[in-house]
Amino acid sequence: MRGMSDDHTHVQEFFTARAADWDSRFPDDGPAYAAAVAALGLREGGRVLDAGCGTGRALPPLRAAVGPSGVVVGADLTPAMLDAAARAGRDRDGRLLLADVTALPLRSCSLDAVFAAGLIAHLPDPAGGLRELARVVRPGGVLALFHPIGRAALAARQGRRITPDDLRAEPNLRPLLAGSGWRMTSYTDEDARFLALAVREG
Repeated sequence: MRGMSDDHTHVQEFFTARAADWDSRFPDDGPAYAAAVAALGLREGGRVLDAGCGTGRALPPLRAAVGPSGVVVGADLTPAMLDAAARAGRDRDGRLLLADVTALPLRSCSLDAVFAAGLIAHLPDPAGGLRELARVVRPGGVLALFHPIGRAALAARQGRRITPDDLRAEPNLRPLLAGSGWRMTSYTDEDARFLALAVREG
């Protein structure tokens, strides 16, 4: 893996400090993850990446969606998060990969879909990161950008206000995706979830 930038080191430190109790802090998110995975429309035998998988909470519903013949990969930059995923037994649902999602060790056009929970805010170069996700997905494949609570609820939890330059605001996210090989097909931002779906352009 290439040398890590200061941005990557900061992200890794942030999540390393939180890995041990991450799941216990958000115990009720399971149904929201399952519903978001369902929105990907995966089929038996599908190939899917959980980008920035953290403790792997999306891996069980992703495995259920693609079945035993499918391929599920969870990639994360933070070893402590992957360790927590393995301790929770989620390595049985997908292959855990210590990797930077902006430089994935995966073949081009090798996946049917990417699931990314809470990822985009942590990408040092969001457009570059989305281009790399587009590289590994076949034309017509799907991307889900997800968070188990909406933008306003998340901002309130973090004691901040939403600003117009928020990457996840629809007027900002739509052109960001379009410039990175994706076409947004739906956008939901409500208290109970944030979910933007996009299709990989040919």
